[in-house]
Amino acid sequence: MVKVITSEAKIKELLIRGVEEVIEYEDLEKKLKSGRVLKVKLGIDPTSAKLHLGQSVPLLKLRDFQELGHQIVFIIGDFTGLVGDTSDKSSERPMLDEATIKRHMKSYVEQAAKILDIKKCEIRYNSEWLKKLNYLEISKQANQFSINEFISRENIRRRLDANQRVSLREVLYPLMQAYDSVAIKADVEIGGTDQRFNLLAGRELQRFYGQEPQNILTVPLLEGLDGRKMSSTWGNTINLTDSSRDMFGKIMSLKDELIIKYFVLITRLDLKEIKRLETALQKDANPRDIKMRLAYELVKFYYSEKEAQKEQEYFIKTFSRKELPQEAMEVKLTHYDLLSALIETGLAKSKSEARRVIKQKGVKVNQKVITDLNYLLKSGDILQKGKIFFRKIS
Repeated sequence: MVKVITSEAKIKELLIRGVEEVIEYEDLEKKLKSGRVLKVKLGIDPTSAKLHLGQSVPLLKLRDFQELGHQIVFIIGDFTGLVGDTSDKSSERPMLDEATIKRHMKSYVEQAAKILDIKKCEIRYNSEWLKKLNYLEISKQANQFSINEFISRENIRRRLDANQRVSLREVLYPLMQAYDSVAIKADVEIGGTDQRFNLLAGRELQRFYGQEPQNILTVPLLEGLDGRKMSSTWGNTINLTDSSRDMFGKIMSLKDELIIKYFVLITRLDLKEIKRLETALQKDANPRDIKMRLAYELVKFYYSEKEAQKEQEYFIKTFSRKELPQEAMEVKLTHYDLLSALIETGLAKSKSEARRVIKQKGVKVNQKVITDLNYLLKSGDILQKGKIFFRKIS
C-alpha cells in the first residue's frame, strides 16, 4: 500500500516552489494533509519530438507530487496534438497529421522517465476518449462556456484586434483538454500560466459531469537561450535528449538574469542553497561560476555526477584556458561547405540560423573566424560556434 507523506514542510514547498497560482490553495493543502492519494494530471502535446527544460518545469512538479506518494497521470496528447493549442501562440497553430504526431511521441515516455519514476505513472493517450465523442456530446460540453469567455483571453483578443484569423478549431481545444480531466477523474492538474483558461475549463466540465472540480497548480514559463519563452518553434531550447556536453554548454550561454530562476524551476537544489547563491550573485560573485554550478547540477541530474565533473573540466579547459578540444564530438559530414556543416553537426537548426551566426562572426574553424558561406571544411577540422560549442570533422 502506498504511503502518502503529509509533512507540512514538504507540502508547503510543493505548493510554493516555482508555483505561480494554486486554485484553490486551502482546499488542496487540506487534501494533501489528509493522507489521501490524489490523482495528479499533466498533459503534453507531441508537437515536437523532443521534450525540453521548459517542459521539465511541470514535469518536476509532477515528480514532487509523486515523491509524496500521489498517483501521477501523464497524458500524451496524441489527439489534442493534431488539433493544436494556441494558448501560448500569437498566431494560429497549424494542424498536424497523425504520422507526424506518431513520430514525435515515439520516445516521449522514455524522455519523461528522465524525470519521473515512470513505472509508477499511469501513461494515457487522449485519443482513447476524445475519438469517441460525438457532435451531441461536444455540443453539451460547449454549452458550458460562452464565446465571450474564449475571445477575452489576451492572445486571442490581440489577434482579433489585429484582424487575424481565429479558427473555430481553436475554440474547441479547451474543451478537449478539459475533457481529459473528466476522463481520468483528475484531482489536480498542473500546467503553465498560459494554460489557465484550459485548466479552469477542466473544473467546469467536471462539475457538468458530476465530478468534484480539480485543483489547479500553474507554473511559470521558462525563458529559452534567447530570452523568449523556451519553444521548439524558435529553436532556443535545451532538450532533455541533449548530450551532457551540449547541455552544459548551453547553460553556460544562458543570460545571467535567468540563473536563479533556472535553479528554482528546473533543479531541486535546496532553496536555502539557492538563496545563498543569489546573495553571492548580488555581491561580487562571478556569474560564470554560479552558472557553472547550475550546469553541473543539471548534468548530474540528467546524466551522472561523473559526467557533470567531466563536462565541467572540459568547459574550464576549452573556455578558461582557451585550448582547442581534440576530444570534441566527432561528426561525419555528407556536405563539407560551412553552411551545411553547421546544420549536419547540430550547431544550427536551419540555413537561416547558420547564415546569421556566420554573418555575426560567431563561427570559427581551428580557432579562426570564418565568414565565407562556401568555405569547405576537411577531415580533422574543429568547427566552433560561439565560445563553447565544438565539433570535430571526421
